Amino acid sequence: METKISPAKSGLQLGLLFGVIMVLEFVISYIIGVEKLIGSSFGLIINLLNYLILPFLFIYLGCSNYKKLNDGFVTFSECLKIGVSITVIAALIYATFNLIFNLIFPDFGEQILRITKSEILKKSPDMTAEQMDVAISMTKKFMSQYIVFPVTIVMYAFFGLLYSFLVGAIVKKDSNQSF
Repeated sequence: METKISPAKSGLQLGLLFGVIMVLEFVISYIIGVEKLIGSSFGLIINLLNYLILPFLFIYLGCSNYKKLNDGFVTFSECLKIGVSITVIAALIYATFNLIFNLIFPDFGEQILRITKSEILKKSPDMTAEQMDVAISMTKKFMSQYIVFPVTIVMYAFFGLLYSFLVGAIVKKDSNQSF
């Protein structure tokens, strides 16, 4: 009797790898210095990798691998399960790391707020102090781990769903079993 691996479990390793890559990118960004990344091509590359290229690549690899393990067949719904599981696992790893990092280095949040304030002033030099206070208070609210953690998970799940639709349309091949 052969054991069949579930689509969600088949994405576990790729989700772990994707999550670790995002953590490494974060650490490299921190070492380089966040303020040096503002407006640089490195920041753009990181965003393209994390939100476009890597999710699509890992979902494609996951679906293709599952197809190979499943005698050349993968359904559209299996692609959706694989893709969402990969991105949710990666997001859990990244969000957990981010939470721990901000607990260990609480000054990092303050550094981000200073950079944000500086960037706002560059783009809107005529902004009043009240407007700046409102903008910074909103930024602080959205930097709260109570917001960042769940939003990261939901955002990557959504991206995983979108990319899974695309990948599923490319790689899906239903078995021709008749009942």
